[in-house]
Amino acid sequence: MIPTARAPNDLPALIVMEKTRRGNYDSGEDFVLEYGELRFTFNEADFSERCEQAALKLGFVGGRLGEDELEDLVNLAVNGDIQDPASALGEHVNECWAELVGPAERSLVHWLRRLVFRGAWLDQRVNEGELQVAFVQETCSFVYVQPTDSKSSGSGEPIELAPEPSWGKVAYRRLAGGGDPYTV
Repeated sequence: MIPTARAPNDLPALIVMEKTRRGNYDSGEDFVLEYGELRFTFNEADFSERCEQAALKLGFVGGRLGEDELEDLVNLAVNGDIQDPASALGEHVNECWAELVGPAERSLVHWLRRLVFRGAWLDQRVNEGELQVAFVQETCSFVYVQPTDSKSSGSGEPIELAPEPSWGKVAYRRLAGGGDPYTV
């Protein structure tokens, strides 16, 4: 007897393993950050807020920024420099440039981009149910935690994020009354 091809009904059952494909963060189309297969898109307000929060976390700014200062910070994160400063922050960046630039993984621009991306990545993991947010009373702060199964009470263990460097030595600060910035 000569073997013949099987009919489709005779095919053995195949076990298909579902490959988890993580979604991309998307709040608009004004700015795009890509890393590997991930493509995160941001609207202007979201990206600007994330840049400001990254600068705060890095200790580069001490508080909320004005519109022109924020414009310069966003230009720094997007373009890697500030060609035509719109504010004292932009002038400060250019004056301190030698201290802000360095090897790619050590520059202020790298860390601004990294924290913007990391924040969006974590938010997307929350949206997809892979992480949860919990409040820690002792520190009055929020942390990301691995979700626990539905049978256990409470939240899972906090995930540990890599520490970020401090840019406090060359931080931009506004003088009281809106004067010129100074470095602390």
